[in-house]
Amino acid sequence: MRDDMDFLQNVLIGLGSFALYFAVSLLALVLFKTVYALVTPHDEWKLVKEKNLAAAVAFVGAILGFSLALASAASNSVSLIDYVVWAIVALVAQIFAFLLSRFYVPQLSQRITDGELPAGIVLAGISVATGILNAACITY
Repeated sequence: MRDDMDFLQNVLIGLGSFALYFAVSLLALVLFKTVYALVTPHDEWKLVKEKNLAAAVAFVGAILGFSLALASAASNSVSLIDYVVWAIVALVAQIFAFLLSRFYVPQLSQRITDGELPAGIVLAGISVATGILNAACITY
């Protein structure tokens, strides 16, 4: 019986940290969405509302790439401040991935605005790949 109580107590102690990290993660996602939308010449939300599949795929890829890095940062950080620093690094990495992909896909934003699915898929792939590499590099 005592072991069950100790286990429950340990779970409840960890619940506060979980809630804090999860809340910061949600705020980081909102911040990412806002900054990403400011950096990209196309309006992701407007295009998604207009049922633009290329924009939806590209945007989901960016969110997944960012979330992969966030997950690794949450797993490997030694403090909340450490986590926030790595979240900022992940945000910068995703912005860099978008800017870099514009060199490889001519008129990327216009092609996404025009609904060209291949352009959205390429951007999503670059974003997810960036997130995976970023996540791997955060492990220490």
